[in-house]
Amino acid sequence: MRELSLNVLDIVQNSITALSLLTTVAVYENTAEQKLRIEVTDTGKGMTEEQVQNVVDPFFTTRTTRSVGLGVPLFKMAAEQTGGSFEISSVLGSGTHLAADFVTSSIDMPPLGDINSTISVLIRMNPHIDFIYTYETGGQSFTLDTRELRTMLSDVPLDNPDVMAWIDEFLTENTNELKNSK
Repeated sequence: MRELSLNVLDIVQNSITALSLLTTVAVYENTAEQKLRIEVTDTGKGMTEEQVQNVVDPFFTTRTTRSVGLGVPLFKMAAEQTGGSFEISSVLGSGTHLAADFVTSSIDMPPLGDINSTISVLIRMNPHIDFIYTYETGGQSFTLDTRELRTMLSDVPLDNPDVMAWIDEFLTENTNELKNSK
């Protein structure tokens, strides 16, 4: 995949398929250390130890509709090509956690891409699922938690056009504020 945000989209889709009702996506940028860390944690079905060990194999998938699963292997490969690392852990019945560390100064570093749009699309297309998105850079961060939005909005669905416009604006403004305050 050409952008890391597309990897995140694919991995979160795996979480949704695994019946996660809460998925957390965190992006940590440290420009001084030339590092980027992306973490995805879900509350889905989880995996057995054997599945965890095999999930980085592109010819392993639990899907019955196709015989390959490229999302996790490509994410791992992208991290390792930069000199970074990848880790995955899962508990059957509880969920899965993935983390990828990237060395941003590497010539093989793919762009992050439009992570805000990725988060927005995930919320829009899955209004019944909760998401927590955290973005941190320069020692400052912001978080969007759909559980908090649900409490404030009462009966207004997250995929309401006005709510989605607010979410898009919130993500853009906060990201720009953090990037401009470095």
